[in-house]
Amino acid sequence: MMEYIPAKHILIRNKSTEWFGTDHTVNLYRGCCHGCIYCDSRSECYQNDDFDTVKAKENALELLRDELRRKVRPAFIGMGSMSDPYNPFEGELELTRKALMLIYAYGCGAAVCTKSDLILRDADLYADIQTQAPVVCKLTITTTDAALAGKVEPYVSTPARRLRAVEGLSQKGVFTGVVLMPVLPFLEDSVENVLAVVDAAADAGARFVYPAFGMTMRDRQRTHYYEQLDQKFPGVRQKYEKQYGERYSCPSPRAKALWAAFSQRCRERGLLYEMRHIVSAAKRPYEDSQLTFFDM
Repeated sequence: MMEYIPAKHILIRNKSTEWFGTDHTVNLYRGCCHGCIYCDSRSECYQNDDFDTVKAKENALELLRDELRRKVRPAFIGMGSMSDPYNPFEGELELTRKALMLIYAYGCGAAVCTKSDLILRDADLYADIQTQAPVVCKLTITTTDAALAGKVEPYVSTPARRLRAVEGLSQKGVFTGVVLMPVLPFLEDSVENVLAVVDAAADAGARFVYPAFGMTMRDRQRTHYYEQLDQKFPGVRQKYEKQYGERYSCPSPRAKALWAAFSQRCRERGLLYEMRHIVSAAKRPYEDSQLTFFDM
């Protein structure tokens, strides 16, 4: 189901550039229908009571055009922070594709995160943008196990399809990698699972894998997650309650061992895995001419 809503602003300045170097954020949609059981965007603080309904911002492209036109310096724009820019309705609406055209027209960069192989449709645009500004394409993959993925992320592209998208973008020369987060405690936090993702990413031509060995939980997101655990993974909820109580940050009890195995395998496979190195590699061709992306 999808609805249209108006928007007053679309290009939001970030408080820092720590997350993949981006200095602005754009969300063309509100809500998501991917059904990921762990999504933090369900939390009370985001004031989205009907999160599973996708709402397209009807005047988003006009706002983006006008706001980019007023920029003194090109922006490095993150997409996919609060809603997936490649939800199923994007196939017809093309809000993300048209926004990328504007980003290219105004000499800006783009860092996009998705769980959909629909991103491959826009490989040509990412390649064009990358000729003049940084691009980071990120596919979230937390397991290569299709059955497990189908339970925790029921309405997204399968891991195999997402990996094919990584491969397709990489073959186009687009700077592409995998976001390995959240690694769900007691479900995905085995060395075998983590290394399988790393190896699959490397085989697909990824340039980086960026991890978080654990998850966050708060208010109604926790309530929803626990309800889903009871339905799909009986007995696991009790492990969470014992391990974390009401804590917001919920690192895997195996985080130290996971990091050791993960970082070693990344080095062996030639993958970047630390944020500073990922950002540096993404902006390297533009260091001389486009330093303003990171100096705003």
